[in-house]
Amino acid sequence: MWLVLALPLANAAWGQAPVYSAATIVNAPDYSPGPFAPNSILTIFGAGLAQSSQGVTAGDIVNNTLPTELNNTRVYVDGPPAPLLYVSDGQINFLVPSNQIAGDVTIWVVREGFNGPKITMTLADAAPALFQTAAGYAVAAHADNSAIAPGSPAQAGEIIVLYACGLGMTQPTTSPGAIPQSAAAIQRLSNLKVYLGGTAIDPARIQYAGLTPGSPGLYQINLVLPDNPGTDPEIRVAIGDQSSPAGLKLAVQ
Repeated sequence: MWLVLALPLANAAWGQAPVYSAATIVNAPDYSPGPFAPNSILTIFGAGLAQSSQGVTAGDIVNNTLPTELNNTRVYVDGPPAPLLYVSDGQINFLVPSNQIAGDVTIWVVREGFNGPKITMTLADAAPALFQTAAGYAVAAHADNSAIAPGSPAQAGEIIVLYACGLGMTQPTTSPGAIPQSAAAIQRLSNLKVYLGGTAIDPARIQYAGLTPGSPGLYQINLVLPDNPGTDPEIRVAIGDQSSPAGLKLAVQ
């Protein structure tokens, strides 16, 4: 699920500070700009972010919690270091700590003692983003966990699973960087809406919206498709006034 897509940025000379900007800090699922939410997976693109590529391995996980340092690189969010998933010269994937509250926060990278610029970003209670494929389809699964795709589309009335990030706090709450071991529904479930082709589906069709066990920062929405969803309808997820970007399709036949 954690796709690593590098941007063609020049390497910074070692001994210089990490290079990035507010415009290169984005949601990992779709590279959309903020606002972001607690427990969201974000990506920082830049240069000089780490000496080499390193992703989280089982040996990095202590007490079922992600590390806050990889390859001598840390990301700070308003003080404490944030949980990390991946670092490289040009990219970092990290989790906004789940205990952050809405408002402005300061994010910066430290590599081997060299501090990158301090960037002020806005956090919302929830800021949905759907994982997507290169072809512009939402990442989703059939009930048997096989992928929904143009060659294996969903059908009217079928139970499907959508994968997202940024759905906000859950009940029970999770500690920063903890890998969820069981389901935990989002606190703002009553505010969640799923739109197909611009029309909100009946909330009764949403069976679950919350954390995906075993996957830090990953949320899922289990829902029953309407009887007439149309062919490849646009799909958006919204919580309150925050919505995932328009234009993404769900493979439906």
